[in-house]
Amino acid sequence: MYSLSGTESLVTPALLVFHAETQRNLETMIEIAGSPSRLRPHCKTHKMPAVASWWLELGVTRHKCATLAEAEMLADAGVPDILLAYPIVGANLNRVILFRQRYPQVRLIVLVDHPQPLKQLNDAFSKIDRTIEVLLDLETGLKRTGVPPGDRAIELYESIVTATHVQAAGLHWYDGHLHQSSFSERQAAVLAAWDSGEQLQVDLQARGLPVPTIVAGGTGSFPVYAQLTNPAIELSPGSCVFHDAGYGRQFPDLPFTPSALLLTRVISRPTPDRITLDLGYKACASDPPLEQRLVFPALPDSNIVLQNEEHLVLQTPQAERFAPGDELLAIPSHICPTSAMHKEAIVIRDGVPAERWSVTARDRQLEL
Repeated sequence: MYSLSGTESLVTPALLVFHAETQRNLETMIEIAGSPSRLRPHCKTHKMPAVASWWLELGVTRHKCATLAEAEMLADAGVPDILLAYPIVGANLNRVILFRQRYPQVRLIVLVDHPQPLKQLNDAFSKIDRTIEVLLDLETGLKRTGVPPGDRAIELYESIVTATHVQAAGLHWYDGHLHQSSFSERQAAVLAAWDSGEQLQVDLQARGLPVPTIVAGGTGSFPVYAQLTNPAIELSPGSCVFHDAGYGRQFPDLPFTPSALLLTRVISRPTPDRITLDLGYKACASDPPLEQRLVFPALPDSNIVLQNEEHLVLQTPQAERFAPGDELLAIPSHICPTSAMHKEAIVIRDGVPAERWSVTARDRQLEL
């Protein structure tokens, strides 16, 4: 599947982005959404200005992020509409103000799920006589952030609407805990929870409160929300930009191809049935279980038996095929934190390295 040559000068482990496969993933996301205007893809997966610019070329102008560094990266790439989907507390409050001052042309939206940060946000923006848009973050069952739909949510949304220097932009509904592999079971679970979110929208509008937008779902629930006709919905998948082995196992219905892989080299063959690679957990996400952390397309019968900071040991009956210096490609199980471990990605076009893309937003701070 992955044609590759001319890699002799590449230092490993290296993050490779296969251009044609990524192009198909982006186009498939737009096809599922039905229109570029329905998408607000999450940049946490790629963290690259080049990918943000690519999206803009395809007509996707709304983007989502989780850090101010990601927001800054998107703004520098020319993105005009950014949702910072994270509670704003502590020093980040001043950074949001600095962002609004540096990028006055960018629409910035943030999340709120508690009266205290809302007051602090409103007070801070009143001092500079500007406003900022806010989505009410809803608790969908993930139990991570958000307020449950109901009276508390209505009360807090009313506070957003009546605040002097924040503007109610709608609701944020993320249900990343729904991992059913069967699409029909996942669809049923997504829609069962969604009923309470949509009912909140109805209740708020009945009180004369505007709910112009509901940013809904993640990668797993993306195709479910794409089928809904509620005009307020913006779809916010992330991982399918590059896809990975974890989502491939978890959601076999998703029509995407892993397009960001790791190039690694054999550094030792310590036993007749083992090879050791230069692919430690400083180069790939280690949150998946050891045996599922990476997939090696050329060695489907291999088993990961050990991984340290700079080493990965594979057990395979084909070990004798390999000598130190031989190359392998690995598909990460979790691409989002994997990309953050690399300063740059090497772009593969027509099977050869063609250019390098900075993973700019891997850092917590850029300039702000």
